[in-house]
Amino acid sequence: MPHASTDRPAADETDRPGDLLAAYAPGAALIATPERTLLGEGVLETADDPANVPAMLDAVRASGRAPDPVAMGAIPFAPGAPARLVVPAAVRTAGPAADAPAPPEGERRPLPGPWRAEAVPEPETHRKAVAEVLAALGGGKGTPPDNGSPLDKVVLARCLRMTGPGPVDAGQVLRNLAWRDPSGFTFAVDLPPRGAPGPRTFVGASPELLLSKRGGTVVSNPLAGSRPRSADPTKDQHNAVELLASAKDRREHALVVEAVADGLRPYCAGLDVPAEPELVRTATMWHLSTRVTGALADPRTPSVELASALHPTPAVCGTPTGAARAAIAEVEPFDRGFYTGAVGYTRADGDGEWAVAIRCADIAGDTLDLFAGGGIVEGSDPAEELAETSAKLRTLLLALGVNQRL
Repeated sequence: MPHASTDRPAADETDRPGDLLAAYAPGAALIATPERTLLGEGVLETADDPANVPAMLDAVRASGRAPDPVAMGAIPFAPGAPARLVVPAAVRTAGPAADAPAPPEGERRPLPGPWRAEAVPEPETHRKAVAEVLAALGGGKGTPPDNGSPLDKVVLARCLRMTGPGPVDAGQVLRNLAWRDPSGFTFAVDLPPRGAPGPRTFVGASPELLLSKRGGTVVSNPLAGSRPRSADPTKDQHNAVELLASAKDRREHALVVEAVADGLRPYCAGLDVPAEPELVRTATMWHLSTRVTGALADPRTPSVELASALHPTPAVCGTPTGAARAAIAEVEPFDRGFYTGAVGYTRADGDGEWAVAIRCADIAGDTLDLFAGGGIVEGSDPAEELAETSAKLRTLLLALGVNQRL
């Protein structure tokens, strides 16, 4: 898995990552990155606009309520929608989840079922939506290119609502995700209640670093272009090689890397953009990956400002952004909420880490809304795009103990 930075966790850490995972309960915030694990408990201040976070942190530090305050939380996909960013009253820090010992098998337990699944939209409807977008791109088979179309790529998602027999144990979902993919970005963030009162939690295990800022160094690691993993080693290796050689997937990936580089360039005195992508893997997927590194012109630039400048990348929206957003709003029959937003933390000195909010679920009561999407570019195949979403949904389904494609 790509790492957010090469520095190790701060020396004042007194907890172990397994302790923080065990201590997490809904209402708190836990963010585990490839470098560190943070557990925030209690609330000093909140912000619903990322632009207000630096001033909020400065005010908390000046008041003496926290000598080194941290803001943790999530930014939604839709522009102007309220974010959920919290300065916790207390923050415990540990090393990365990958350093935690594997728990006994009995602790990696599936959640109790049975589960009822409702697809939004139905799989066949999603496949038809992909075909409609392809026609708009001029990429449908047998469809002549439409040179007037402004669209190069659109990311279409689908939602799977899972309903269980009782309140979902968000903490167990979080721990199952962390134990299965310990080298990624595992998170659980408290959200405002939706409808009926009660806890609501945004939980996930993202493989994709949106933005890491350490002093004068900024890193982004976009992922675009995917293939499912296979339990058969020969098939798994074939999928990886096929992905790396795919002209369609490399073109899709290049669009994202170019957008990330363009977003960072105004902030950087120098930028390193590798010419060729690499392969990275999670427990369920292969991805094309490019690590973009920059030297900031102003090391004081807050990480939340940099993250906002990149969000959303073409990996989760499309390009051009405005036209892709309009297509998504027209075709997708649900509100993405915080899915394909950003989740992470930032310190008062501006350092922080933000992941792209994918491989995630919105948990409230006895339901989980799971999300997965795929990038539609010229040459995409509707059946293959549907299969890709099914493969991506497995990250959360396996955390529930549901071992089937839906």
